[in-house]
Amino acid sequence: MSSGPIPTAELTGYQRQNGALIEAPPATQPKIDGEVSPALHRRTVDWVAIAVLAAFVIFLYRHVAVKLVVDWYELPDFSHGFLIPFFAGFLIWDKRRKLGSLRIVPSWAGLPLVALGLFELLLGVLGADLFLERTSFVLLMAGIVWMLLGRAFVRELKFVLFVLLLAIPIPAVLFNQITFPLQLQASALASQLLQLVGVPVLRDGNVIQLPAMPLEVAEACSGIRSLMSLFTVAVIYGYFLERKTWKRVVLAVSALPIAVAANVARIFGTGLCVQYWDPEKALGFFHEFSGWLMFVVSLACLYLIHIAMRVMTHRRRQSA
Repeated sequence: MSSGPIPTAELTGYQRQNGALIEAPPATQPKIDGEVSPALHRRTVDWVAIAVLAAFVIFLYRHVAVKLVVDWYELPDFSHGFLIPFFAGFLIWDKRRKLGSLRIVPSWAGLPLVALGLFELLLGVLGADLFLERTSFVLLMAGIVWMLLGRAFVRELKFVLFVLLLAIPIPAVLFNQITFPLQLQASALASQLLQLVGVPVLRDGNVIQLPAMPLEVAEACSGIRSLMSLFTVAVIYGYFLERKTWKRVVLAVSALPIAVAANVARIFGTGLCVQYWDPEKALGFFHEFSGWLMFVVSLACLYLIHIAMRVMTHRRRQSA
């Protein structure tokens, strides 16, 4: 048998390199102008689906969102709501790297949340309950994220969903249940302080009878306004300036006693001004000015609590 050269037909799929035959790489198909790769096509379809879904959600909640913004503007107790969308957006942007590293695992497990959110929205619309309409949005968003992206994304965005709840005004039934006890508590503590400094006081519910005139602790003076605002500020403050979760929780919870104490101090100061200065000015300029002043003092108290926790933690580390 002769050892002549291998026929060219037998070299199909091979190429010669440095005198040896190696397998040639598979031939690539030329790309036709205007053709989109399958991966790019899938991404485009996903973004189109998300855009359609976003448009549908906006259509469902257009009236709810407008009324919510109007309430932020008209109800001083919930004017802090204007901060929430910007803070929530910053939270998502701040977590962009973590979210980008998560694996997308769509799951039908989020469908019950979506159905529950839509059902809650329907109940709110039929029952004219704004609170149900607004909270259904948070529930619906959690379900949509779970369905499209996976449970890991919901777990990572749970704080963002909680922050969105801070923008929703408390329902009137619950609001009245909170404000009236606060009115009674604030008037009782302020009456005791006025008696300690020698001011004759007779309290009847939320009305403090002074020798000069009666001083009524109305809903606006119950402290709920400063409580809601201070709680929101405490949540934002804790996120930016504290890493440990338990310290963030302590800061948020401490907003309640701080707001109550500040409101009592405001009523006490107003009572002193009514008794020893000018009742007209006390219920006018001083009452408005003291509200802003007490809120600044409340922020200072919040900062002092944070400093105290840091000092205690540092001392424990040194003694350990």
